[in-house]
Amino acid sequence: MTPDQKFARYVRLSLVGFILVFLYYVIADIWLPVTPQARVYHPVVQISPQISGRVTKVLVSNNQPVKAGDILFEIDQSTYLLAVEQAKLTLDDAKLQNKRLDTNVKALEAQISAAKAKQHEQSLLKSRGEKLYKQNSISEQELESIRANFAASKSNVAAFEAQLAEAVLARGTSGEDNLALRHGANQLAQAELNLSYTQVRALSDGVVANLQLLDGAYALSGQPLLAIVAKKADLVADFREKSLLNMHPGSLAKVVFDSRPGEVYDAKISTFEAGVSDGQLSANGLLSTTETSNRWVRDAQRQRIHLQLLKNDQALIANMPSGARATVQLLPESKFGQWLGASQIRFISWLHYIY
Repeated sequence: MTPDQKFARYVRLSLVGFILVFLYYVIADIWLPVTPQARVYHPVVQISPQISGRVTKVLVSNNQPVKAGDILFEIDQSTYLLAVEQAKLTLDDAKLQNKRLDTNVKALEAQISAAKAKQHEQSLLKSRGEKLYKQNSISEQELESIRANFAASKSNVAAFEAQLAEAVLARGTSGEDNLALRHGANQLAQAELNLSYTQVRALSDGVVANLQLLDGAYALSGQPLLAIVAKKADLVADFREKSLLNMHPGSLAKVVFDSRPGEVYDAKISTFEAGVSDGQLSANGLLSTTETSNRWVRDAQRQRIHLQLLKNDQALIANMPSGARATVQLLPESKFGQWLGASQIRFISWLHYIY
């Protein structure tokens, strides 16, 4: 065989090999989809104080495990202690004011009793005067004076009763349902709540991550100061849409983690993500924006799926850092396809020893 014939043979073999690899890629992309775009995610809880103030003490260190309820850092309490004391004084003042109002009510009740007695006396004098006037024993002027005194006593009773009604209204209900006491108690409860907020606590179990907070920093209400990475973990993978054509929740998969080369873990699809950010439309009052691209072949859209490890391996990813990389191989329902997919992901797991 001449050198030209050998070269032509190599070219033909190369073309055949390329065509076979291309066909395998096209078929495998639909029936044996694999993606290196997979990660382990942990929920991250941003810790923000609910009050503002100077940080007096940071009680945790970076990468320290914490439990829900553990104190993370403390804020200067002096201002909030004064607020609690002021609220207590306000409540005591409300109680004292209620006692004054009770005394005023009793005084008005006594005045009403005296005014009614005076009214009764004037009523008797009025009746007697009218009889004497009919007997021509007193003059009309004297009778008018008696009637005026009776009317004045009646007005006094009405005036005192109006003052009593106003005093009772100002006093409000008795006991703990009194409006002034409730207002004072509410102020005290709010002040004590703000005081409790000076101790910022963890809301869930996890690990403190990327801690930059130091004593003396000024904390603003609602501004995150540190983060806690929760132990709960989620394994997600992004596939091209056509690669998920034959997959559904419950389909089997194989997973290889970059941190564990040579090890292959069984998994299954738990859920499909409902959408991606590119498909989110906001009611912003603007007209629609069309997509423009100068590329002849546009990028394929990827869809995210969530996976669950089998054989009690789910606890494995709980100890992995958030963002840990993985490669996911989805398996078809046929036995041959599952064997071929398992062989493919096993080969990839060996490659992780190199890269």
